[in-house]
Amino acid sequence: MDEKVFKSKFAEMLTGDRAAFTDIYNEMKTPVFTVILRLVQNRAEAEDLMQELFLRLLRHGKDDNIKNPRAYIFMTARNIAIDSLRKYSAEELPEDMPDDRSNEIDSCRKLDIESALAKLSTAERETVVLHLNAGFKFKEIAKIQNIPLGTALFRYNSAVKKLRELL
Repeated sequence: MDEKVFKSKFAEMLTGDRAAFTDIYNEMKTPVFTVILRLVQNRAEAEDLMQELFLRLLRHGKDDNIKNPRAYIFMTARNIAIDSLRKYSAEELPEDMPDDRSNEIDSCRKLDIESALAKLSTAERETVVLHLNAGFKFKEIAKIQNIPLGTALFRYNSAVKKLRELL
């Protein structure tokens, strides 16, 4: 879905249009889930937080101040995930196992990547996820995280270097 259509559907969704909500949900569910999962590191928690996000969007009501709906959705997802991390310590959340065990090699690779991502600081992991999974440019990431552009670039490069060493 291109940006013009997405903005139109988003505006319709905020006025209560269920069909527009379904279109937005279908377009955003996978990238939003991936961002949340990478931040909270727990599949069940990520599913709950994604539902919370879309319920908030459904109940949000008309808002003409939202200029970039995709960025708004990802920023809200990020904020919900961070709130959850603040609420629960890592020890309180149960370990998560991959659902698809049909291909053990892929599962091992996913676990390696998830394990490596978990070793990054929250800020580094968030920067990597927003860039790679959400597709944001570093300028947008800096704005979302309320940091200078140079800091966003440094975090990303530092995280990639750490990931290379870990993998």
